[in-house]
Amino acid sequence: MNGDSPSRSAGAHTADPCPRCRVEAVRAGRPMAGAGWGVVGYVCADCGHTWSRPIEDDVEVYDIVRVDLSDATLYGTVWQVADDRIQVRGSGGAWLLWVERWRVHIY
Repeated sequence: MNGDSPSRSAGAHTADPCPRCRVEAVRAGRPMAGAGWGVVGYVCADCGHTWSRPIEDDVEVYDIVRVDLSDATLYGTVWQVADDRIQVRGSGGAWLLWVERWRVHIY
């Protein structure tokens, strides 16, 4: 998260503002090749602006994270860390899920 504006809930997802036009929407990021771990790219459907964020490379066990999946946004605690994926546990152990590293945002 860039800290410019808070995200808000939009159904089962979290909506983020476009850095240019500030319209809040759920945007599916896509991993892109880049230096180090790479980046996740986004496109605003309203103004066409493109931007990216680095893929988190300092995720540790017990970090609180947000996970952007295609069907929902989940929040949980990091349980295990592997090279290209992270295991996240839901509150109270409600779920345990391995996800690709690029889908994770450290909170």
